[in-house]
Amino acid sequence: MKKKYRKITRRDFLKILGFTTLSVTLAACKGPIIESIPYIIKPESITPGVSNYYASTMYDGFDFGNVIIKTRDGRPLKIEYNKKSKYLNEVSSRIQSSILSLYDNKRLKFPSIKKKKISWKKLDNIIIKRLINLSKSNKKIVILTSSLPSPSTKQLIYDFSRVYKKTNHIIYDSISYSSTLNAVKNILGKRAIPYYDFSKIELLISFDADFLGDWSPQNFHKVYVKRKKPNLSMINHIQIESNMSLSGANADLRIPMNLTEIQNLLFEVYKGLKNKSKNKLAITLVKKILKKGNKTLVIADGNKEMYEMALLINKKIKSNALKKNKFILLKESNDKIFFKFIEELSNNKIGALLVFNTNPIYSFYDEKIKSYLRKIPLTISFAMKEDETSDYMEIWAPIHHWLESWGDYKPLTGMYCLRQPTIRKIFNTRQFEDSLLKWIKKNPNHFKIKNLFFNNFKKKKKIKYSDYLKIFFEKKIMKKSDLNSFNKALFHGSFKLKEKLNLNIKKQPSNYILNIKNKKNFELRLYLKTSIGDGRQSDNPWLQELPDPITRTTWENYLTMSLKDAKNLKLKNWNVETGALNGNCVNLIFKNLIIKDIPVYIQPGQAIGTIGLSFGYGRKKGKVTKLSKGFNAYLLYKNFSLIQRNILLKKSSKNYKFSCIQLQNTTAGRNSLAKEKNLFIYLNKKKFVCKQKNFFKKNLFVKEEKNGHHFNLSIDLNKCTGCTACVIACNVENNIPIVGKKEIRNFRDMHWLRVDRYYSSKNKKENFFFKKKNLGYKNPFTEPKFYKNLLLPEWENPKIIFQPIMCQHCNNAPCETVCPVGATTHGKQGQNMMTYNRCIGTRYCANNCPYKVRRFNWFNYSNKFKFPMNINSNLDKFVLNPDVVIRSRGVMEKCSLCIQMTQAVILKAKKEERKIKDDEFQTACSKVCPTNAISFGDMNDNSSKIIKKKLSDRSYKLLDFLGVNPNVFYNIKIRNFKQKKKKNKISNFN
Repeated sequence: MKKKYRKITRRDFLKILGFTTLSVTLAACKGPIIESIPYIIKPESITPGVSNYYASTMYDGFDFGNVIIKTRDGRPLKIEYNKKSKYLNEVSSRIQSSILSLYDNKRLKFPSIKKKKISWKKLDNIIIKRLINLSKSNKKIVILTSSLPSPSTKQLIYDFSRVYKKTNHIIYDSISYSSTLNAVKNILGKRAIPYYDFSKIELLISFDADFLGDWSPQNFHKVYVKRKKPNLSMINHIQIESNMSLSGANADLRIPMNLTEIQNLLFEVYKGLKNKSKNKLAITLVKKILKKGNKTLVIADGNKEMYEMALLINKKIKSNALKKNKFILLKESNDKIFFKFIEELSNNKIGALLVFNTNPIYSFYDEKIKSYLRKIPLTISFAMKEDETSDYMEIWAPIHHWLESWGDYKPLTGMYCLRQPTIRKIFNTRQFEDSLLKWIKKNPNHFKIKNLFFNNFKKKKKIKYSDYLKIFFEKKIMKKSDLNSFNKALFHGSFKLKEKLNLNIKKQPSNYILNIKNKKNFELRLYLKTSIGDGRQSDNPWLQELPDPITRTTWENYLTMSLKDAKNLKLKNWNVETGALNGNCVNLIFKNLIIKDIPVYIQPGQAIGTIGLSFGYGRKKGKVTKLSKGFNAYLLYKNFSLIQRNILLKKSSKNYKFSCIQLQNTTAGRNSLAKEKNLFIYLNKKKFVCKQKNFFKKNLFVKEEKNGHHFNLSIDLNKCTGCTACVIACNVENNIPIVGKKEIRNFRDMHWLRVDRYYSSKNKKENFFFKKKNLGYKNPFTEPKFYKNLLLPEWENPKIIFQPIMCQHCNNAPCETVCPVGATTHGKQGQNMMTYNRCIGTRYCANNCPYKVRRFNWFNYSNKFKFPMNINSNLDKFVLNPDVVIRSRGVMEKCSLCIQMTQAVILKAKKEERKIKDDEFQTACSKVCPTNAISFGDMNDNSSKIIKKKLSDRSYKLLDFLGVNPNVFYNIKIRNFKQKKKKNKISNFN
């Protein structure tokens, strides 16, 4: 007998759909959602297909940003900066990429003891019994966290310590700021990081401080570029450094020096202000400092003495940049306290260790610490994913992603920020603060202690951290602010606080004795990559495949070395038949430590006698991390010092395959690519700066559409710092797949937007990089037999210019004429269109494109691809933007000028029956650019800013002589550098 099945109606189908797939993605709108609600009973604040935006704060222990979260149908899709926030609101590549870890299948999904699943209730009972017993013993309970600038969480830890006696809160950061904090405490009277204001300075001298990188928690890109406007008061930036850094690449004058010389020079400048220096370069710098006076800022990185010296110089000249009443409070590490904790571990004085948001087994090199952890009676790991430290912890209490969490932060004096969840928790996880509250509440002795915040909830059986946070805000914060409700504070995300600073200045040190002598072996400068940072996001494929702005490599770290040192060690880089870059390896010997087979990347501008190595690689946990190639630089991070001396290198027998996406390192003398001039020439000869020969008659150009909208994109090379935030924004918005290291070596990267880096010199022919007769198409700096052809002074210190390149959307596009199926066409609004369903993959368009910006799908990256990455599993696909189609195998793709964003603006204005404002039109890259180097607008709007930029005397089009008439144009780079005809190199800057 056949079974009878009831026919499913449309309403039944919607119910099933609502309770299964969509139940995971229901967002926390104004507060936490308790029950799963199907979309047939829709939340008022959610309209299917319409984006919602929530103010929040991103902080993962290293990166910080006041952000806006874009959600669609209850799931977070994109992270943008909060325009209403005045400070710390820029979104870097790492902040944007953090959204990918929310939808990671490798997240811990439930609590466990010795990797065996257990319920939260049973886990709480076990932990509470152990904590009560330990609080009665002689052993300490330690809560080990990264820097925690959260007032409410600190209050909660204090409440926890009152219930469980002998509880200590210890701060451990993988990258220690302890020496910086101690130096500022000695000179300025507060153990915090100074906030620097660039708005009123005209001279910036940096001693090995990569302030455009990760030198400070303060993001300087926006404030720095504001002072880069080409006029008489334009900032003059001098960078004295060992590694080629992002700051050095943007400097008007860069002086490469080894680390010992830099420290000596800084001390000589300090002495020079007292007329006691005999160093010629120091005297020249002192003259410039005295000339500019309080419009000067001097910064330094390296050790405590260098920080103190720079601060003393700024105090002496009364620098306008040094704000007495503003300090950054994001870093709190104290090396002395942490080393004391390690000593107590070795002496078996720790009874319980609760590790939250830090990974000491990976970042703190001490083999004995592993055995110490195994002896502790109670160890609890609060981590989102399995890491190196959690392997040595008995109990795993998995925590929420930051997009699922509540929180508050005080990052800056006079500033307070809130975090709110934008989605319900996906897995059976629990916030760290909620765990502490549970363990306090269930302790029978907690009622004996008065003035606990959670005593407000005596009648409630369940206490949530969101309630605790609200009470804390009302009692401690609201009186100091202009806001009268918690909901208003959540809406704004961040706001000002009224507070006074009490500075306790100690007796300032008067004499500095420098006993460092430059030894025969190498000096190592450890640094942070723009993409990976300190390594906590090393399992993120977007970041692994993000090209380094200087070396243009992905998926690896390496030793950077000067050409002269590489020649002495008989090391080289070379190109194989496919064009990919290979290099020799070395064995690194440091004291009793030997690291074998580290690849060497020959870096122009690297100071002779120094090498560089980046943090963040060499991790053993994570599906993506294992596929990357790298070495753990924390093994060399002795005594939390970024400078290590007496490094011995020996050539290894092994070679290494780099995944480098740019091998043409210069413009080869072609003036039609990345253009730059010095300020003196620009101000005196503006008419001739961008004058170009036009080989085509005007009637050969396609006329621009005057009806409706016609979009243009402007890129100001003077503002582009190479931060790569635009690349990740493009990835997120347009569902761009990750291809992996092997495919990168085959030059099959899928980025729609790339940021080219070019080296240049004073020599117009740039013959220090190549000789046409000898090198041909080979990599110009990789063949050792051509060392004699290089002009070493220029090789040691080339200039760098960054140029973002995407589809130029030509009005007379060469790709359109060769497509046999009409897949690529020209739209009325100026975009070069791609019809994916028509494309049959002939790749004629890519061959005919002079800008080489088209990408071909060699594989079906989104489904059953041999290299699973970010969009393969069902959960991974939640990060995809529903407005952009997923491209299949065999289809060509490229930049679309974010046509989905422009059409959304047009439809919204049409619905509201109004005109479109100039700033409404945006692309993903222009919206996220911290310096506004990328601008987008309508050329048919006479009041638009884009027209003014196009009419600028700095405006030019890339490869304009081809006659393709692109809708993307550039503004030339201006350096505040006036070359004088003197033999002394020191006089070559303004």
